[in-house]
Amino acid sequence: MAMARDASGGGRCLDDEGDAASTVLDGSPWKIIPSANLPVLSEYKHCLLIVRHMYSMPIGLILVKVLALTDHDTMAGIPEAMSAAHKCGIRIIPGVEISALHSPREIPGAGEPVHILAYYGMCGPSRFDELDSMLLNIRNGRYLRAKNILAKLNSLKMPIKWERVTKIAGEGVAPGRLHIARALVEAGYVDNVRQAFNKYLGDDGPAYATGSEPFTETVVQMISRTGGISALAHPWSLKNPDAIIRSLKGAGLHAMEVYRSDGKVDGFSQLAEKYGLLKLGGSDFHGKGTKDETDVGEVKLAITTLSSFLEMARPIWCSAMKDILLKFAEEPSAANLGKILKFGQLSNSDGFAPIDSGTDVVNLCLSSWLSYDDMEDIELEEVRSKLVCYAAKT
Repeated sequence: MAMARDASGGGRCLDDEGDAASTVLDGSPWKIIPSANLPVLSEYKHCLLIVRHMYSMPIGLILVKVLALTDHDTMAGIPEAMSAAHKCGIRIIPGVEISALHSPREIPGAGEPVHILAYYGMCGPSRFDELDSMLLNIRNGRYLRAKNILAKLNSLKMPIKWERVTKIAGEGVAPGRLHIARALVEAGYVDNVRQAFNKYLGDDGPAYATGSEPFTETVVQMISRTGGISALAHPWSLKNPDAIIRSLKGAGLHAMEVYRSDGKVDGFSQLAEKYGLLKLGGSDFHGKGTKDETDVGEVKLAITTLSSFLEMARPIWCSAMKDILLKFAEEPSAANLGKILKFGQLSNSDGFAPIDSGTDVVNLCLSSWLSYDDMEDIELEEVRSKLVCYAAKT
């Protein structure tokens, strides 16, 4: 399969006959967005595992060409994953799966956990520090939450050592319920992860504990403010999806998951249509190697879904990129240059090209992030001119 054009610039995947290839967008830790095949995953330490999984496949079997990487509450793994993915011709779309809490105003304290996906252009969030501050607060809350869960499990006569949970999570990763569930399986308290959630760790379970998640509307607004596309993850797990979707649509939600590895979930396609949301969905690849696990790119969506996604995303991503470049033009520095290149995949295969001027910066970014049509944008030409003027003064 070859890329007719970079998917971040409105391209599509073509098969050997030139027909549009089917689209992919994955569900939980691996969410894949339409037709350009955009998996999304949810654990930092799995980033390179998934890229290596793709890299080890025979060339003829590598159908996924664009991966939307969405770790839980962190974007730390994206730059490294981009570097690894570049070696096997895979484009990474920066993203994140943000933990949130939906709390109806009419019922104080009746919060429900919700996950919101954020998809960004190749330049990443336009206000990364602002977003990262929110994510850091969530991650810090996850440490406290995990300890509270372990305390509840201990009271249920199922002691789990903190050191084991953090080892399962991996270095630098805030432990979550999934890591605790795996520890419960290892200790023999449950047969599998699903049973751990059903009996103890689920939202209504005796060991459930809350963290420091922001409200869902706040998260959706943050994603919009930082130049991203927001999507509601696995809405079928919600107790009152209609009310939550209605509230999030009012806050600016763009899309929601409708498909998963076992097909379309009854009722959610209609909900997406009811609230005018783009329909996404996909498989659930974690890299465990189990026989019942859906592989990357196995769940197919229509090419039209990718087209609709890109039609919505491109102006938002281009606007974010313009903001980032203008901020650099106003305050040129090595630190701000690093922010610009944090998520951008460079067109050369040898890593970062030497940067000698503002002109080099904008040309590098534009060629890496945009399609030919996008580069003809008048406003982007104005940004280029401002940076050229800056370069002439330095």
